[in-house]
Amino acid sequence: MALCCAISNEVPEHPVISPASGHVFEKRLIEKYILENGTDPMNGADLSADGLIEIKTTALVKPRPPSATSVPAILKSLQDEWDAVMLHSFTLRQQLQTARQELSHALYQHDAACRVIARLTKEVTAAREALATLKPQAGITAGGVGYAPPAQAPAYAAEAGAEAAQPMEEAGMSEEVIQKLQDKATLLTAERKKRGKQVPEGLATIEDIRSYRQLASHTGLHSASVPGILCLDMCLKDTSKIVTGGNDKNVVVFNKDTEQVMAILKGHSKKVSSVIYHPEDELVISASPDCSIRVWGVQTAQCAQLIRAHDAPVTGISLHATGDYLLSCSTDMHWAFSDIRTGRVLTKVSDTSTQAAPALTCAQFHPDGLIFGTGTEDSVIKIWDLKERTNVANFPGHQGPVTSIAFSENGYYLATSAEDSVVKLWDLRKLKNFKTIQLTDKYEVRSLCFDQSGTYLAVAGSDVRVYLCKQWNELAIFNDHTATATGVQFGTNATYVSSASMDRSLKFFGLP
Repeated sequence: MALCCAISNEVPEHPVISPASGHVFEKRLIEKYILENGTDPMNGADLSADGLIEIKTTALVKPRPPSATSVPAILKSLQDEWDAVMLHSFTLRQQLQTARQELSHALYQHDAACRVIARLTKEVTAAREALATLKPQAGITAGGVGYAPPAQAPAYAAEAGAEAAQPMEEAGMSEEVIQKLQDKATLLTAERKKRGKQVPEGLATIEDIRSYRQLASHTGLHSASVPGILCLDMCLKDTSKIVTGGNDKNVVVFNKDTEQVMAILKGHSKKVSSVIYHPEDELVISASPDCSIRVWGVQTAQCAQLIRAHDAPVTGISLHATGDYLLSCSTDMHWAFSDIRTGRVLTKVSDTSTQAAPALTCAQFHPDGLIFGTGTEDSVIKIWDLKERTNVANFPGHQGPVTSIAFSENGYYLATSAEDSVVKLWDLRKLKNFKTIQLTDKYEVRSLCFDQSGTYLAVAGSDVRVYLCKQWNELAIFNDHTATATGVQFGTNATYVSSASMDRSLKFFGLP
């Protein structure tokens, strides 16, 4: 068996063994290493030349040196150089091993630091969100119309159990309900004729609208971790009260005048896509892709009714003028008419004129409440007779799913939008499109709203715009949002405009 030097990997001429490591070395190499370092090169243990143990082996027979040479000094020099190279190579191998160990340790420390940074970033985001909500909630008190922390297990939990998981059965529209709808429509028509064409006292003028600037911006209403406000509505009786629905699954009731959060309503399992503030009662209605519609009490911050009228995401809701009934539509191709006081679904209808009915994307009652409109995924606006539950008119012409529809206060006009960067105006008396407002290329319209007098039309999308009805002139453009505006509403007599956006802000525009 041949012996090999642990330093030079060559067969040694004078082999010795180290008692510290048990390795074999060339005697002259190990002696030089010990002279310089005083340790065993393999394990770093203390070692002296006297401790080396010689191994008796057969002498290594080397080729006879050239007999013609006379330069032994040169050979000795070359031998010394070879020894130095071997020692240096061994040192480099040791340093490489040490560097690898240090690099492995550094990578482990880096990984641990990244985990700590991620955790701290999450904590900072949560702290900023909490800090942002401190100001609007600072004035909330336990009494009055204040904020009550929403219960994790609300009072309707038993109703929202297994039995409520499926859409409710239709209760049917009784003669009493139909008569109530007819009486309300007759009353509203008479009031509208009585008002005639008089301009409401205190209505904002065209010059006022053109002078509107941002008055306030609130970004702490919804969560920062899942940013975005998806819908907006105002209380008709008191337009300082505003409700918003967000990507964070929450509904927030906010008071513009006091800048305080009145209620935070939690219960939906998915984002809130539509909200309504009841015009008379302290009630808020919300809809979500979780297939549910919830009626909330603002003062109690509790869910009063859970309506399951659909078995697919709810895409739009509209409150009837009586304040007792709700229209809803869904991607299940049906619209439903429900009683918000009892939570019962009175009727549920789909379009039977085609074999494959399209999904419904939005819905809105006519001001009189006897007809309503729905937008569809195949770009058609359908007008329905509520009492007969039949489709009475269709308005094609858009491209892409319909995103929003709005009736004017006088009941003559219908504004519609889709994913085609236009707003179309329809005459409900002549059943035709009489005006198309062409917006900028790739403009995304998300919401339309007439003011209470029917004088102005607001458009929310890539920005917020206000148009003068009849002439349809553009009066103002607000570019203050940093993301798509998802909702817009007029205040009393159009004295201000509020808008919500995916940038998590609720903004107010008015005279500076």
